[in-house]
Amino acid sequence: MTDLTLKELTERMHALVASKGWYAPDSKRPQTPRNLAISLSIEAAEILEHFQFTDAIAARDELGAELADVMLYLLQLASVSGIDLENAILKKIEKNKTRRWDVDL
Repeated sequence: MTDLTLKELTERMHALVASKGWYAPDSKRPQTPRNLAISLSIEAAEILEHFQFTDAIAARDELGAELADVMLYLLQLASVSGIDLENAILKKIEKNKTRRWDVDL
């Protein structure tokens, strides 16, 4: 398998969405930030189904498919919102380096 950048993955995601007609003004699946955020949340919740009542991963391929759905919606939401996700991730990593967790409150 080829390693792809976030930009390349985003381009492939946009090509798929465009090929389905979901960017068309009359689409029944408008690709707005709101709709994408909702879809992202729904897909993220579906990951939990794989761990309901167990810590084991029983269906690794199905879990991988759900994780891929989350990533695709995340890439699309960032892109249509004008957010450079790679830059946002790097900034967040730097910010988290200065944060403290597990501190008594």
